[in-house]
Amino acid sequence: MKNEITADAVARLRSPATIRERCRNILQAVEAGQSKHFELRLEKLDAVARQVEAVTRRQYPDLNIPYHSRWRHFEAGAVDRKAQLDACIAHLDSAAQARACIDLTLISVLLDAGAGAQWSYHESGSGKTLVRSEGLGVASFHGFMQGTFSSRRDDPYRVDAQALRQINLADLVELFQVSTSNPLVGLEGRVQLLQRLGQCLSENPAVFGTEGRPGRLLDLLTHKGEVRQLPAASVLQALLEHFSAIWLTGNTLNDEPLGDCWRHPLAGGEGESAGWVPFHKLSQWLSYSLLEPFQWAGITLTDLDGLTGLPEYRNGGLLLDMGVIVPRRADFFARQYTAADEAIIEWRALTVALIDKLAPRVRQLLQKSADEMPLACILEGGTWAAGREVARQLREGGVPPLNIASDGTVF
Repeated sequence: MKNEITADAVARLRSPATIRERCRNILQAVEAGQSKHFELRLEKLDAVARQVEAVTRRQYPDLNIPYHSRWRHFEAGAVDRKAQLDACIAHLDSAAQARACIDLTLISVLLDAGAGAQWSYHESGSGKTLVRSEGLGVASFHGFMQGTFSSRRDDPYRVDAQALRQINLADLVELFQVSTSNPLVGLEGRVQLLQRLGQCLSENPAVFGTEGRPGRLLDLLTHKGEVRQLPAASVLQALLEHFSAIWLTGNTLNDEPLGDCWRHPLAGGEGESAGWVPFHKLSQWLSYSLLEPFQWAGITLTDLDGLTGLPEYRNGGLLLDMGVIVPRRADFFARQYTAADEAIIEWRALTVALIDKLAPRVRQLLQKSADEMPLACILEGGTWAAGREVARQLREGGVPPLNIASDGTVF
């Protein structure tokens, strides 16, 4: 019975509905003055919505907004890198092409957990120097194209378990051009994450095949091509079911790995899952980033707003920088935090809940319906870009308002 109860609790903590429920619980508690860390100025949400509207119209004047996705980073510097990939995999059938795109998306997102302010990547082909998420994305793209994540020299455009298990620090140092003058935060954590992913893939050949290909998620979710329509949350569910063991957070419930899920006294809930706040930020970012590869494969994804806003530096930073979330401590911004700190968990929960309040305001200003502008487009248009822009206005280099020590796997 205990195992069944735990399994039910873990399943609940992997649900986007629970993410929203627990984050709303914390929002309501903060509104009621129960927080040690923050006050709220919800009247400022309208100003945030106008800021998001302005950035969105500037970035996408025709309001034809793509999804918030890793594929946007592959377009950095106005270079069509997808065309480069398409040319290299054109000889494959459509399903194999989709698996290659899924492989690339998954490995690149897992390598996208903050770069630090001092790191940059120089792309020799274009001559461009890129930083932060764009730099990480382009670096991982070229690593994929060079076969870094494939164990087969005759088939470089893939990710497989054997290659990932053998990844070492030197490989990522070379891939990301890391040096004493070009440091990348959380490098060791990224190595561990990829090695754990390789182990996870190899231990589940029924899903990922004997070679351990992440792209086999396509076959799993479509029942080998029989299903052509999926709710977006089913992608997240598959990722959490099969990959929760790779995360380095150490958070568990009766030895079941929880990943990006943290305890907070205001979280609420019932049973064994009570008190836990799930976020699954990188897994949700991966889910958003997989929307296009699935659609390119002819799969219709529904209920895109089943996923939540992403609780990270830019979305959450926007709410701090524009005074919606107000710290109680005078030294709040001067301190360094970890992902496990109660204040950071609370800030992330408020970010998720407040983006849900912000989204309808942005749609109203842009005169778009939820179907026309799902949350994935609001984030892209959008809250993430506005967070970066406001940060640039306030701080040199556009650094986020918070200093969170990173292991390279949460932020």
